[in-house]
Amino acid sequence: MKATRGIRSLAVSRDGRWIVSGDTGKKATVWNAITHEKVREFEHGSGVTGVDISSDGIKVVAASWDDTDTGNVRISDIDYGTELLLPLSHSSIRGVKFSPDGSRFATVSNDSGVRVYSTHDGKVLFDSGTQGSSNASNLVTPLAWSPDGQRLFVASKGKIACFDISDSSFSDWLARDTQRDTSIASNGKFIACSAGASVSLWDCVSHEQIGSVITHNTDIFCLALSPSGRYLACGAGNNITIHNLRGVLPSQYFGRGLWFPLVQVSCRTFKSWIQDNLANAELLLSKEITNTSSPSHHLLANRALIRTRLKRVALAEEDAKESLRIQPSPIGYIATAIALLGQGDREGALWAFDLAFHDYESHDNRLLLILKSILLFESGNQEVAIARVELLITRATDDEATYFYTQARASRGADLKKGDYDCAISLVKELAPKDEPYPPLTMISLIFGWSFDGPDIVARQPQCETLYAEGRTVEAAEILLDIIRRSGEGTQRSEALPDWVSDFSQKCVAALEHVGDEAFESEKYDDAITQYSVALSLSPPSPASLFIKRSRARAVKGLWDDALQDADEAVKADPSNPRGYEAKHAALRGAIRYDEAIDAFNSMLHAIEQSHDPKVRELRKNYISPSQTIAAIDSTALEILKNCPLVVIDVATGCLCDGPERIRIFKADPSSKELVSSMTRKVDEGRIRQVVSSFFRYVMFSHVWQGNEPLFQDVGAAKSVWGLPKTPLNEKLHDFCKETRRLGYKWAWSDTCCIDKHTPSILNQSLTSMYKWYADSAATLVFLAGVAHPSKPGDLTRSLWMTRAWTLQELLAPTVIFFYDCEWKPYLGNSGTNHKESPEIMRELADATHIPHGTITTFSPGELAVREKLRLASTRSATVVEDVAYSLFGIFESDIRPHYGEGATALGHLLEEIVTRFGEVAVLVWTGKSSSYNSCLPASVSVYNQTPYKPPSLEGEEMETYLTELRGKLSQQEALGIYNQINSLPLARFAARRLHFPCIVFPVRRLGIQEIRHRNEKAYRAKVPGLGKVGFTTADDLPLQEPQKLVFAHPWISYIRGPSNGDTCGSDSESFVDSDSDSEHDAGSGVVVPPSPLHAIPMPRVDDYTLSLQMVARLGQPFKALLLVQQSERHYKRVATESEIVVRGLGTNITSQNVQAKVLEIL
Repeated sequence: MKATRGIRSLAVSRDGRWIVSGDTGKKATVWNAITHEKVREFEHGSGVTGVDISSDGIKVVAASWDDTDTGNVRISDIDYGTELLLPLSHSSIRGVKFSPDGSRFATVSNDSGVRVYSTHDGKVLFDSGTQGSSNASNLVTPLAWSPDGQRLFVASKGKIACFDISDSSFSDWLARDTQRDTSIASNGKFIACSAGASVSLWDCVSHEQIGSVITHNTDIFCLALSPSGRYLACGAGNNITIHNLRGVLPSQYFGRGLWFPLVQVSCRTFKSWIQDNLANAELLLSKEITNTSSPSHHLLANRALIRTRLKRVALAEEDAKESLRIQPSPIGYIATAIALLGQGDREGALWAFDLAFHDYESHDNRLLLILKSILLFESGNQEVAIARVELLITRATDDEATYFYTQARASRGADLKKGDYDCAISLVKELAPKDEPYPPLTMISLIFGWSFDGPDIVARQPQCETLYAEGRTVEAAEILLDIIRRSGEGTQRSEALPDWVSDFSQKCVAALEHVGDEAFESEKYDDAITQYSVALSLSPPSPASLFIKRSRARAVKGLWDDALQDADEAVKADPSNPRGYEAKHAALRGAIRYDEAIDAFNSMLHAIEQSHDPKVRELRKNYISPSQTIAAIDSTALEILKNCPLVVIDVATGCLCDGPERIRIFKADPSSKELVSSMTRKVDEGRIRQVVSSFFRYVMFSHVWQGNEPLFQDVGAAKSVWGLPKTPLNEKLHDFCKETRRLGYKWAWSDTCCIDKHTPSILNQSLTSMYKWYADSAATLVFLAGVAHPSKPGDLTRSLWMTRAWTLQELLAPTVIFFYDCEWKPYLGNSGTNHKESPEIMRELADATHIPHGTITTFSPGELAVREKLRLASTRSATVVEDVAYSLFGIFESDIRPHYGEGATALGHLLEEIVTRFGEVAVLVWTGKSSSYNSCLPASVSVYNQTPYKPPSLEGEEMETYLTELRGKLSQQEALGIYNQINSLPLARFAARRLHFPCIVFPVRRLGIQEIRHRNEKAYRAKVPGLGKVGFTTADDLPLQEPQKLVFAHPWISYIRGPSNGDTCGSDSESFVDSDSDSEHDAGSGVVVPPSPLHAIPMPRVDDYTLSLQMVARLGQPFKALLLVQQSERHYKRVATESEIVVRGLGTNITSQNVQAKVLEIL
């Protein structure tokens, strides 16, 4: 393997599949350990000083030297290359290592000590401060864990330190060469320590140096040990050198496992296997295989051998085949042969065994010949077995071997013919080579189950009873199993043996199940599994309960396949027991096989309902059926989709999806099936709503139309947005969908292609619902086509997007919004999770719109005043005239149905509704041209860009001055009469395009033209009783000879009323409304219009006379008037003026004669 830059860190995966290196070129590189090919590279901000691979071979952690703002410690997925945690920071890192179980990882700094982090969430679990700092001048790998994950070894110049994580204790000892930087690696039994160009080896317990020193030509910067400790990898310069340590260290220093010819197993597996606890040995091997992303061929071959002895020959053959697929090997062919023999295929077994000789590396193949002789013996071919022994004799090259083989044939050949196992075992003892480094007899015992040194059955029965009495039931059961096996082979039979075996088995099963139950309750699940497994190995007559219990324990451990196998065995043992199906349901759910889990749960319900036991049938009320959950999910999905866009884009497929199609996709999604399979006892409406809402979350698109955008029919013809031709506008849609997918969402909506504009009902519903769709969206993406990259402050507010009518609601409605420049890069480079949380962007928008940034961030339709909303709309325009009004539907919560083709009438409809719903007369105060819809409404919304009129305030001492003067001029009765006139006026409203307008009317007595200005504008002056002379300018021709047709209207009734409770004053005062409107408000009808409830504001109680005088005082203030001209006896039209008409007011010269409160009907 050759790196591009200097190697500074190395690690080898536990399964031997990967090697990862870190180099000075800012890269962590994953290599295939078999082919030496480069697999993947991870970029860092500086040289990578530490790397490691998790025990499952899935994750890689890499650390670089510099502690940058973005973090220098990163965990990634090897297969997919994705980061699993946000980057973490620890300054000047020299090394990084996963704990043996992969749940934690440690970093060591040059000057900031040691830290231990959680692999799950990056939380710091241990921090040594500055103690244990490596203090190295060069980049080295000074960090290693003990196998139990409780100790950390840290190297510095001349020292090796040890941290005990469990109690935070610390110790250290001197190493060789105190002047050089040190790297270390450890397998828990010894430490390999490099200094300069040499490597020394140290005992972890005694701290003494062991073995000889390994030397290189150049300095060594990093080390790595294989899991067994047999191989040492050294990184020197650009090269990686691998050393075999078998000739350097005694065998006891190599790893956790034991090594035999052909068979390599862990200590725990070996103990169970050699003691014939085959069930536990299989369990241990299955755990190793499950916990390894790429299990070795040895693990699979070993499990095949054990499964053959457990009579699970079909599974054994699968394991053997998989072992050979991963790597052809002698043990793989032997396992295949043994499995085939277990199926009765003798010829196939011999053929498979012969292939083992081709890949056997040992110079002496006598071991394979002995094993084949035993295979022949086991297959019943005694004569052939003898021939094989003769072949061994002819091939023997030394006198000792010849003697052994000859004696064996002479004295034991007849025993082989008779099939006598005891004699055959004695024969094999003599045949076994005496010069092997490890006893082949042990390996023969593992493969074939032959015992060479066990005591007789009669002697072992008391041993079982003693162990059982001491509470050592597992050990007693292991001996019992050996007794049963040997008694089944016909050795040392006893008439009393079957009864003793039956009784003692029952005692052991009961005791093991009880201990297993206690372990399960204490959350000691491994112990529980062991107890149940041993109990099951005794073949109890009713094993269903034990299978169910072991299935549950395995499920808690996440061993879903094993849990499922147990559940299937439970169902097979007792199909009427609903608990077996319940355990199967749990295992299938854990294995993410939700459809099968639902079927298993239905089977459980059926078993309960069909049970002959009333108590079991009574259990049915504790469960719900999957159909109930499905019905609740369907209901929730329909409810949620009612508030979602009618059609959205599936960004994965690019297809347009309506509501039913989205529900179909959701039902096929694992999240839906998980919901159904998980709810067994009650329907969790809250969780259903959370999952369904999350699935249907969508992203909205906001942009300015640029021409021939892709429409609904275009996408339909192309079948997918990804099938559209490559044009700039289609690419815009593509980029929007890609960004939506990058943000982690499935659904996207664009106004270009998600509305079928050829269907009026769909178009109308979309227009009226659009505000809510934006408000309820997961996010809104704003594309600023005219903003160049890189963007600068002010580009957003100067963009075309800020001038369009529709984009106002697209700015205000969403909770989360992102702005992008023309290259789809975040505006101002802001990569935050919501641009409405960006102070810089919100300040820019607030300055441009003149509303607080808090209002932009959390806008709701009722938050701004009507006139303020109209001011925001006045600065925007639309290509289609109706869109000026339609784009404001959501902001004003309008119920109007849109109808393209109505032109400017659309704005009239909207303003009519605003006046009617809110009684808002501020809408009527404007200058410019009148609308054809109604003369009191403007022709364009742009007029609302003018500063709205604000009546003068009148309070405190100024109010008291007015009250004092008015008390001398108005009697109480006269004041109360004025009060009741004004207070009885209704709210303004529209009917049939006619405005029913409550106001104080001031008739014109005389009218004259002062001058004629440009564009035929005339400056008029009118004389009005009580108000004096009033000047105004208009282009209209007014009836100079009939001034009595003109009136000035005071529209500010709410201001005049003030903060009173709206009650009529004076119980004996007459209330009336003088009206020139329809008969409903005709004074002659005798109908009294009740006061508006909007003005019934609770206030401190004041006497009626004072309340009346306060209202009269406000009435006397200057005001902005509307000029009306009478059309008929009851109808008026507004005269549009070029500037506001400001009237000086009545002052305190007010009498009941010059106060006329009316409701006028304006065309």
